[in-house]
Amino acid sequence: MINSTSNRQVKRVADLRGKAKVRREEGMFVAEGLRMCRELSPGEVDTLFVTEDFQKDRENRRWLTHFQYETVTDVVMKSMADTQSPQGVLAIVRQRNYSLEDILSTPLKQALLILETLQDPGNLGTILRAGEGAGITGVIMNRETADIYNPKVIRSTMGSILRVPFVYVEDLKPACEVIKREGVRLFAAHLKGMNNYDQEDYTDNVGFLIGNEARGLTEETAALADAYVKIPMAGRVESLNAAIAASVLMFEAARQRRNKWFPSG
Repeated sequence: MINSTSNRQVKRVADLRGKAKVRREEGMFVAEGLRMCRELSPGEVDTLFVTEDFQKDRENRRWLTHFQYETVTDVVMKSMADTQSPQGVLAIVRQRNYSLEDILSTPLKQALLILETLQDPGNLGTILRAGEGAGITGVIMNRETADIYNPKVIRSTMGSILRVPFVYVEDLKPACEVIKREGVRLFAAHLKGMNNYDQEDYTDNVGFLIGNEARGLTEETAALADAYVKIPMAGRVESLNAAIAASVLMFEAARQRRNKWFPSG
């Protein structure tokens, strides 16, 4: 049993949790909590840590038969975890690797999110979680976007990071050109939009461009859009949070597709 917070493995978890550079160099990230860890296959897990109390539960013991694991004290688990009340299970996990080609090869109608320099980990995590709910087929981000393996992102995705494909690209412009050549029409929420967002047709292959929380899309990236749309505001609100705006667009696409493919009556 590991009972010291100065243990080498415990320090490794702390480094992976706190430093994006270490996560990139090792190709690992930290996942915690029963819901998240139970979605992991043994091949994805580098190291699994559990407490004695966690092992007392019969269902947990049955699940653990598929893994090799380290037992740690409650104090050590609390030092490794990023939450105030850890659930007694935490894993070092191998990062997923997707390419733009992987995302574009889906047989489904595309519903892509293209993110430019989003900085808030909570926004990024919310976008992945809401995106899965809306049926998006992939997320494309520039390198300046927050690290998707940040613990705050991982936690706020509620497991969607394991199910939604994503990729970072060096430059959004050539990536968007490839996407458009594949027949995907790009939309940007923009103050210059001629139509409200719900007046456009999203039932074919579409992608939504979402910009930085404070500055929005750069002119260069906005120019890649085939159409600008606006989300009408009541009151004195000028714009929406990036994650909310992305959710509005994604769920409108989902609504239109349901109505087209599964009309009521």
